[in-house]
This record gives sequence, structure tokens and C-alpha cells, in this order.
Amino acid sequence: MESTMNTPDLAALSKRWLGERAATARERAVFERIAARQLVSRHPSGGEDAPASFGDRIADRVASFGGSWTFIGLFVGFLIAWTLLNAHWLTHQALDPFPYIFLNLLLSMVAALQAPVIMMSQNRQGARDRAAAEHDYEVNLKAEIEIMALHEKFEALRAEQLQAIERSQQVQLERIAAMLEAKRPSA
Repeated sequence: MESTMNTPDLAALSKRWLGERAATARERAVFERIAARQLVSRHPSGGEDAPASFGDRIADRVASFGGSWTFIGLFVGFLIAWTLLNAHWLTHQALDPFPYIFLNLLLSMVAALQAPVIMMSQNRQGARDRAAAEHDYEVNLKAEIEIMALHEKFEALRAEQLQAIERSQQVQLERIAAMLEAKRPSA
């Protein structure tokens, strides 16, 4: 039996492993790599991503800091300090008296700037996650196909061994029949 991995006919490989459904472009690429005996897997930071722009790097840093306990602690500290400073220590000449309207304006501006920056970072992370999932699919598809090919090879070897055993048994039966025939008294 010819090895399926050495067969360059990609249409035959596709039909054999996927059945009647048509292979996607990604699956055809995996079949080409299998036929060429090339690796599908790569290092997670394979360098295939476009280099991050300055804005992308800033968005990632802002999202990283904005989603940390350090940010929460600093922000709570700032709010407590603002409240104490304006409520108790600067009672006569407070920068922002009790309803803290200026503080609300500052918080609204921070939120208005921080939210889209964090969303940009999340979009980039989503794109990286999709690329990783597609890569995982390719690796899993190749592994599954290789395992199925190994099963076929083992089945072929098993069938050959069974045929050899059957031939050996047939020869032994013929010898036993000949020996019995030789021992049978002549009439």
C-alpha cells in the first residue's frame, strides 16, 4: 500500500480525509504541508503578526494598567484624597466643594478616553486569539489526519499478517492431509 502522506494528489487526500465536503483554503494548505512533509506548528509568538503601531502599544499598556489592581488602588486613593482634601482641609477655599462637580468632570473624561483605548486593545487581543485558534485548528487537523493514516497503515499490516497466517495454516493443513493420506492403509 502506498503511503498517503507521499501522495501529491491533494484532491484525493481531501476526499479521503474529509469525505464528500470540499476542503477550505486553510485545509488545502494543511494538505499541501502534509504532502510536502512540512511542519504546521509554529512558536506561539511566530512573528507573523504585523508590528504593533505606537498607538497599539499605548492602547495595550493603558489596558494593561487600567485593568490592574494597582490602578484600582491608586484610583481609590486618589478619590479618597480628593474627597478629604475638598471636604475637610479646604473647607473655606475648596477647589471642588461637596457635590464634587469638577471631580465628576474629570472622571467622565478619564472614562471617555479610557474606554475606547481599552476596546482597541481588546480588539487586537481578539485578533490574536482568532489567529491562535486557526493555528490550533490546522495543527489538530494535521494530527488527526496523521493518526488516521497510521491507523490505515496498521490495518494494512494486520491484514498482511492475517493473510500470511492463513497461507501458513493452509500449507500446514495440506501437509497434515498428506501425512494422513500416507498413513492410511492401502486397500
